[in-house]
Amino acid sequence: MGDKVLGVLGGMGPLASAQFMLRLTLLTPADRDQDHIPAVLWSDPRIPDRTRGKLSGGDDPLPWLLRGIAGLKQAGASAIAIPCNTAHGWYQEMLEAAGMPILHIVDAAAADLRRMGIAPGKIGLMATAATIAMRLYQDRLASQGWECIVPDDDQMARLVTPSIALVKANRVREAYEPLAEVANDLAARGATAVVLGCTEIPLGIQAGPAEGLQAPVIDTIDALARASIQWARG
Repeated sequence: MGDKVLGVLGGMGPLASAQFMLRLTLLTPADRDQDHIPAVLWSDPRIPDRTRGKLSGGDDPLPWLLRGIAGLKQAGASAIAIPCNTAHGWYQEMLEAAGMPILHIVDAAAADLRRMGIAPGKIGLMATAATIAMRLYQDRLASQGWECIVPDDDQMARLVTPSIALVKANRVREAYEPLAEVANDLAARGATAVVLGCTEIPLGIQAGPAEGLQAPVIDTIDALARASIQWARG
């Protein structure tokens, strides 16, 4: 691994950050401790809500994000992964402050789409209202040939947003059915795969049976972990 240390800017939410560290470890080909990736996790759940910060005049999370980046720099990080999709709405500001690579979670998801053989075309996107409103996925994936279709406003308000809140409240099992309903509706609308573009959503989806899903899903926690391993191994 040389001198490469991965900084993980987390806490958004804490369970998703812990899952990222778990998956980073499990996906790394390793026979001994020394084969794993040196990593520092900054998990600060005090970071203000990103969706409220973007859409409804909530507290600005950027100063807190920059504080985390400064802490990771001080700890010796040489690249940063952020297991929170909506936080990438401040990607450019964080990149300028970091002075090191920040692995973009949408690019990681695109790499996973290619890894799974999902051809350019229509795919589903499940995410926070802010991630969808900022078009973090729609625009970045459109340049690579994928058209994102998203839940309608009723599904967001009734199913997706409450399910994200359930995962943040550690009520993970309760999130499966509403999330699976939305994923299957996107598949019925023609999506060949569904990107789980909020790191709480994979946790809810994994709480129920995979056979209940009608399309393959892209877990952005796993995608970011794979991108981190690729970075660390050069």
